[in-house]
Order: sequence, then structure tokens, then C-alpha cells
Amino acid sequence: MMFVSIGLGALLATALIVVVSLLTGGSVKSTGTAPTNALVGQTVKGFRLVGLSGGSLSAPYATGHPTVLIFFASWCGPCQAEMPQVAEYLKSHDEGAVRVIGIDTNDSRANGQRFVTRSGVTFPVAFDPSTSVANGVFRLLAIPDTVFVNAKGVVTQVYQGAIPKDQLATDIAKLKSA
Repeated sequence: MMFVSIGLGALLATALIVVVSLLTGGSVKSTGTAPTNALVGQTVKGFRLVGLSGGSLSAPYATGHPTVLIFFASWCGPCQAEMPQVAEYLKSHDEGAVRVIGIDTNDSRANGQRFVTRSGVTFPVAFDPSTSVANGVFRLLAIPDTVFVNAKGVVTQVYQGAIPKDQLATDIAKLKSA
């Protein structure tokens, strides 16, 4: 008898939550999409970092180029799975005016260089050991993250976690057509 009472109580509580939610304009239907990142729609300042292999790299969007920034580190498990797939995709597709830059963050230079070589990365990679760009400019909390910035420096999308190739393709196409 006690289990029936607990079951009825849980059922009534759930029904009450649904009714209150609907009456107050809420929704109980899941859309299956992640919430929009707070950066989307924001203009971000440019940056200049040392390249992982030397030289320096600046934010391409600061000079009018739509940009994809792929934040990663050699020690990051999801990054280890993501980067070879992203590198392979980018080798076989023409991204036109869209610039792709990797940003090795919170890592050592030697480990980053080995990781980039092992992953087959051919796009430019910046070195952000102190997370000044990842955390400072973009306020990212974890990696991997992929940030899409239009030619005016406005963030159009932030993909948190390892980005699937089809999502990368879709968001690059949006940057190309903007």
C-alpha cells in the first residue's frame, strides 16, 4: 500500500509541474537542441598569438575574413578523437574565404606540436598556453570548442565538444554564404 501512495504522489507532483509550467507560459517539450552560447551575436576583439611552430597568428576576422577557431589541447581525450577527423575533412574541402585556425590552449608547445603532427593538421595553429584567448577573449570553460566568427567579428556559432564533420560543414557553409 505504501508503494501505491508513493507512486500516486509522484504522478500528482509531475502533473502539477506540467500544469504550472503550461499556465505560466513554459514548455515541457524538449527541442533536442543545446542552449545558445552567450557569445553568439557578440562582437569579439581580435587577438595575436605566437604560432605553435613559430611566427605569429592574428584573428582573421579582424581583417574581414570569416573564421573558424578550433580550440584544443594534446591532453584532451575528445580533442584526440576530433582533430584527425577535422584535419582530414579540411584537407579535402575548399573553404574559400573562410579561414580556419587551431588554437592549442593550456598545453605545452612540444606536446601540442606532436599532437598536431600526429593528427595530420595542415591549417595554422596558434599557441595559447595561458588560455588568454580561450578564457580571456572567448570565455570558454572547456575544450574542445569550435567558434565561428563572421567577417565583422561577430560570433555566429559556438559548438561545445568534439564537432562532427557534418556540423563543421554546415556552419562553414553558413559563414561562406554570409
